[in-house]
Parts: sequence; C-alpha cells; structure tokens
Amino acid sequence: MPSPEGSSVTFRRVPATLRRTPIERFARRLQTEVAQGVPFDTLITGDAELRRLNRDFRSKDYATDVLSFPLGNTGSGLGDLAISLVRARAQAREFAHSIETEIQILMLHGVLHLMGHDHEIDRGQMARLEKRWRAKLGLPAGLIERVES
Repeated sequence: MPSPEGSSVTFRRVPATLRRTPIERFARRLQTEVAQGVPFDTLITGDAELRRLNRDFRSKDYATDVLSFPLGNTGSGLGDLAISLVRARAQAREFAHSIETEIQILMLHGVLHLMGHDHEIDRGQMARLEKRWRAKLGLPAGLIERVES
C-alpha cells in the first residue's frame, strides 16, 4: 500500500553497488508525471520472490523482471510493483546501461500496467505510450521494443 508521503521503494537487500537515491527520486517523478499524482509502491527483490509471486498470482512458474498488481478502484493508490534485482542487473549488462536505469525502465513499464495498459492485447497502444514517456524521461529502449526487435 502506498505510504502517506507517496510512492515508495522497498529493497529486500541493497547491494553496495546500487544507488538508491536515483531510483527513489524516479519513483516520485513517475508518480507526479505519469501516474497523475497517484502513488504506487515498488518492491525490489530477488528471482525467488518474483517466481513465487508470478506462480501465485499469474499461475506462471518462472521468475520475470517486473510484475504489476493494480489496486483498481479499491484503494488509494495505483497498486504495487515487484522487480527482480537479478534480472535488472543482467538486462542492464545486456543493454549496456546502469542497473539504476534498468530499474527505471522496469518501473515505467510496470506503472503503465498499473494504469490499465496491456501491450499483449492493445494493438500497440502501450508500446507507443511507453516510447513517448521514455523519451520524456530520458530512458533508452524499453521492454516492449526489446521484444519486438
């Protein structure tokens, strides 16, 4: 659940090489600019927890990079995101940018899902929206573009 102050980022374990401040600042920026002021919470954790969440809530027994859990009209925020630090680190290496940048890409993608967008069924609407937001936020290629390439 979002904190009274707004969007929060919780780390299960913070590696010494990860800079928390840019990620926390980016969450607040996403809340203000993308989510129109509506808060959300992000959990940054490991593959085991993402696999469990994916299995329990989506019946898919594998780890993934980001999961979104929208609150819909039942709560005071958008919902929750869960991000795999292991996947974010590997993808950051693969696409030659920082882990902080990769987490930001995953957060943007997840927030768009929290807002009701679904790239699997919307005939490119979410992909176009994500591309516009990435340009505004100064982020490199996003998840949807990577899959389509």
